[in-house]
Amino acid sequence: MVKISIRLFQLFSLSAFSFFLSSCTPRETNVEIGNRTQVLHRGQGPALADLDPHLATGTTDYNVLSALFEGLVGEHPEDLSPVPGMALRWEGTPDGMSYTFHLRHDAMWSNGDSLTAHDFVASWQRVLTPSLGADYANLLYVLAGAEAFHKGVSGDFSSVGVKALDNHTLQVNLEFPAPYFLSLLQHWMWFPVHLKSIEAVGDPYSRSTGWARPETMVSNGPFVLESWQNQERIIVRKNSTYWDAQAVRLEAIHFHPFEGVDTEERAFRSGQIHLTDALPISKIEAYRQTNPEVLRIDPYLGTYFFRINTRVPALADQRLRAALSHSIDREAIVNLVLRGGQIPAASLTPAGTAGYEPPAGLTYDLDKARELLAAAGFPGGEGAPEIELLFNTSETHRLVAEALQEMWRRDLGVTIRLHNMENKTVLESRRQGDYQMLRSVWIADYADPSSFLDVFRSTSGNNYTGWADVEYDDLLFRVSRTTDPQQRFAMLRQAEARLLDQAAVIPLYTFTHVFVKSPSVRGWHPTLLDHHPYKAVWLKSP
Repeated sequence: MVKISIRLFQLFSLSAFSFFLSSCTPRETNVEIGNRTQVLHRGQGPALADLDPHLATGTTDYNVLSALFEGLVGEHPEDLSPVPGMALRWEGTPDGMSYTFHLRHDAMWSNGDSLTAHDFVASWQRVLTPSLGADYANLLYVLAGAEAFHKGVSGDFSSVGVKALDNHTLQVNLEFPAPYFLSLLQHWMWFPVHLKSIEAVGDPYSRSTGWARPETMVSNGPFVLESWQNQERIIVRKNSTYWDAQAVRLEAIHFHPFEGVDTEERAFRSGQIHLTDALPISKIEAYRQTNPEVLRIDPYLGTYFFRINTRVPALADQRLRAALSHSIDREAIVNLVLRGGQIPAASLTPAGTAGYEPPAGLTYDLDKARELLAAAGFPGGEGAPEIELLFNTSETHRLVAEALQEMWRRDLGVTIRLHNMENKTVLESRRQGDYQMLRSVWIADYADPSSFLDVFRSTSGNNYTGWADVEYDDLLFRVSRTTDPQQRFAMLRQAEARLLDQAAVIPLYTFTHVFVKSPSVRGWHPTLLDHHPYKAVWLKSP
């Protein structure tokens, strides 16, 4: 009995010692495991509402969708110039009004079906079908007859300028010459979808057909959707049927959502993610001083601005809106609050976009602001309505909102009530027009001023302000039919001057992308649209 008891004691002691050793051994982080297994962990900011590319509305959507889908053209990882995607090659007519795309014979869907020119025709018809309510459907108005079909003027889709000549040849005719057309094709609204798999779930032309789930999604990009945990964390896995699968070095990507940038930054420091979507303002200087090799401040073709709901009676007066705009000290917000190299915005379109210089635009002029406020009937802010400013939860958004709140209280006597909600709820409020003033961002869909200014056409699905102006619409219509660059830019300046004068939007600053990235992430180049083709990305232990 004694010998047995001693033996049991020895075994127990050895087991306990082994447990102690294993519990003291540091566990590998996501980043360490990912570097070894080629699994990228990316912070994506707020959780996404949908993975249907034709219903997507934001740049963070593109970060995921570009892994799952590919259009006719792809992007060069360093300068985003058009490169072959689903189309092996293409040619355009000298007048820029027609293109012929030759699709790859080895192009496939993730379920093994062949991807054909007919899939693009069917997908673009889906985008333009009114019942879908695609917010970005107007991007397809460059196609001949697309606007008429989308607005119900024509019920015959064969009148739209896209036709499958055979399984591998797609002919596209434009409504007007668009020098940016090939770059426009990288936008998610032009991605093909697999209609048969959507039809197996429900109506492909309804917003409520929830087909974009791991068990039902069929896609054609370098990765496939493996899981979407609790509608939050998204995991995509390398797609073996992708035409260029041998060039894809990553085995998987995990997209980690974070409602707050502080939480995201802590996840980076603890090794949960390789890179963040953003960085708290309070941490920028610390990284500059102690860890500059992971800090990135990249150029970014986008503008941070505020939409004003002109349908709200209290904000229907242009003078009140303009007073709010002219009383903002943008230099102070950029230099004292943000401190990330952002540029104060005197216009909606960033200066230098494709060689365009916007009009003189907005000025910080308190005297003018006070005169406008008095003319609107609120001298010194007396009797001015309280205005609600809505923004999605974020440290940066709150700091900016608080700075504006204080400026407007101190300098105009106008009271601003701050209201923050999670991003999904904010997007729905925007869609329903249920807001007064809304923090907004516009990142260019392609490098041309029209990408910014077309947003506020009266017919744009992304306008959301209720502001409509016949002269503005007419100027942009004429811009789209003008090929001379100088004439085109002159009319764009006229249109933008009118938009700024009406103050349906209040630009604040031009972006830089401030984030942190592990040195192990390779093939990640600074680009103006912050696009990073994943098949060019790979991981290497530092």
